Amino acid sequence: MPMDLKVGDIIETRKNHPCGNNIFEIMRTGMDFRIKCIKCNKQIWIPRVKLEKRIKKVERKEE
Repeated sequence: MPMDLKVGDIIETRKNHPCGNNIFEIMRTGMDFRIKCIKCNKQIWIPRVKLEKRIKKVERKEE
């Protein structure tokens, strides 16, 4: 069963981005996710399976 991830959620990953940050914002969901590094604003496309394995913590954006 896939994780319940929504656009705007903030995630913490196990693996760091090359800039040294591991906090990302979800920009797009589906089979592939687009996530944005909070520190350097670089956007990355990553398959759902790879992303779900790398997530350490999810913070919901308040609605």
